[in-house]
Amino acid sequence: MLNVQNLTLKYGQSQILNGVSLTAKAGEVTCVMGTNGVGKTSLLKAIAGRHPYADGEITLDGARQSHLSAFDAAKAGIAYVPQGREVFPMMTVVENLETGFACLEKAHHAVPDHIYELFPVLREMADRRGGDLSGGQQQQLAIARALITRPKVLLLDEPTEGIQPNIIQQIGNVIRILCEQGDMAIVLVEQFFDFAYDLGDDFTVMKRGEVSFHKRAKDLDRQTLFDAVMV
Repeated sequence: MLNVQNLTLKYGQSQILNGVSLTAKAGEVTCVMGTNGVGKTSLLKAIAGRHPYADGEITLDGARQSHLSAFDAAKAGIAYVPQGREVFPMMTVVENLETGFACLEKAHHAVPDHIYELFPVLREMADRRGGDLSGGQQQQLAIARALITRPKVLLLDEPTEGIQPNIIQQIGNVIRILCEQGDMAIVLVEQFFDFAYDLGDDFTVMKRGEVSFHKRAKDLDRQTLFDAVMV
C-alpha cells in the first residue's frame, strides 16, 4: 500500500502542493482528478522521485521512502508512466522495454511473456522504432516498460490523452487485469471522466494544490463526482 501524508511541494517560490494526502491500496485504482493546473502531475512526480518535495511523508508497505531519486523510487517498486510517454524514438520496441531492466537484478533481465499477452501489438512491432509507432502504441509501450520493473505501485498520468478510442478500451482492460491480480496499487490521474469513473475504486479531487474531495466508489454516484471535479 502507498501512503502519502501531508505532502507539500514548491517550484521556486510557488506553492504547488499544500498538505496533500493519498492512500492507494493493492488491487485497486485510486483516481486523482481535477481541472488543469491543480497539481495532479506534480503529485505523481513527487511520489516517483521526479521532483523533490518540501515536506510530508511517503511510505510504501509501511517503509518510509524519504526524498527518493527517480532511480531509487523505481527500485523500491514505484513505476511512473508520464504524460507524453517519453518513449525513446530511435530505439526499437524491445530496446525501449529493456530500459526497464535498469532497476532490476540481472536475473530478471528478460521481457516476461505476460507483457506481450497484455499488449500483443508490441510483439508484432518488436523491431520497430519507438518513434514510428502511433500515439496509442507508444502509450502501450510506455505502460509495458513500467511493468517491466515489477512495480508495487503504478502511476499513470493521463494515459488516454490523444489516444484513439479502441486503444483507450484496451488500456482500460489492462488496468482491470492488473487490479484483478491484486498485487499492485494503481494511481490514475485522468481528465477523461468516464474512463476514470468506470475504473476507479477510490477518488480524490484536487483544487489549487489541495485535496478538496475524497470518497470511495461504493459511496459515490456519477453526478456527485462530476460536480466535485467541475465546480
